[in-house]
Amino acid sequence: MLSDQLLADLQARGLLPPAQAASIGDYERTRLFSLHYELRTLLYLGIVLLSGGLGVLLYQHLDDISHSVIVAGISLLMTACFVYAARQRVPFTWGQPPPAGLLPDYALLLGCLLFLTLEGYLQAQYQFFGTRYGLALALPAVLFFGLAYRFDHRGVLSMAITALASWMGVAVAPVAAITQNYTADPHLTGVAVELGLLLVAAGIWSDFQNWKRHFAFTYLSLGSNLALIASLAALFSYSSAPAWLPHPVAVVLILVLSAFLVWYARRTQSYVFLLLGVLYGYVVVTYLFFILVDLSSGGLAFLLTAYFPLTAIGLIYLIINSKKIIHPL
Repeated sequence: MLSDQLLADLQARGLLPPAQAASIGDYERTRLFSLHYELRTLLYLGIVLLSGGLGVLLYQHLDDISHSVIVAGISLLMTACFVYAARQRVPFTWGQPPPAGLLPDYALLLGCLLFLTLEGYLQAQYQFFGTRYGLALALPAVLFFGLAYRFDHRGVLSMAITALASWMGVAVAPVAAITQNYTADPHLTGVAVELGLLLVAAGIWSDFQNWKRHFAFTYLSLGSNLALIASLAALFSYSSAPAWLPHPVAVVLILVLSAFLVWYARRTQSYVFLLLGVLYGYVVVTYLFFILVDLSSGGLAFLLTAYFPLTAIGLIYLIINSKKIIHPL
């Protein structure tokens, strides 16, 4: 064992008395080993595989199983998950309650996934919502927001935000900037910026009002990413349609949001928000250099020989000293 080798090395150097080495060795050999994260990973994988396997099973045996049996089976399993989670729930509080346990959390998550499966199946087979697609997207958003706050579940909160974004016609994932082509659709850019700012405001409100303060990270991370990506898309837009967000406003918005993220990272000691603020701020500052510097009269040489090397050194210095920035003395 590595601990035995270390203890033997320390003894050989005369830095550790034999009695203390023996005590430490006994403790290392008999101490309990936590399987908390391993169990959480297995439960999560189990839920993902179960929900995916049910979809494949239904697809392969759709003609052999009656629709009513499929709907009844999904409904019963979904109800069982919700009932189990409800029976294990802890009293509601606007703070962070004690955890209800691993199984209730994952049962609630599985119930939400089954709800989406059931809703999609009913719409595909029976046109349950007809052409009211907005209702089909708004329903899980409302349900998941209620469940997230009642059961204090950040995973379900992320699903609720995703459903809300879908209802508004955008996606909160960063890759959506490419797949949904934000740069070519000013209206889509506007909706994404509005939703991102709304989520950022919800995160700030949640943090400063101490209403589910631990939800602030989810709101701020998803909201700031969405607003900043959409603002960058507006900045680099090539659409001939009138811009929803003029370039000067987009620059100011990105700089303000980046500065806020850096300030919030220092306040909450979060490396994630520090990284987001620095990266988005660097992109827009570089954009300004390209706009302001005359590339035809030596500006390009300045950028290649001075700006990029110096900013690269600055970023490396920032990464090395990020601990001092996050934890000011």
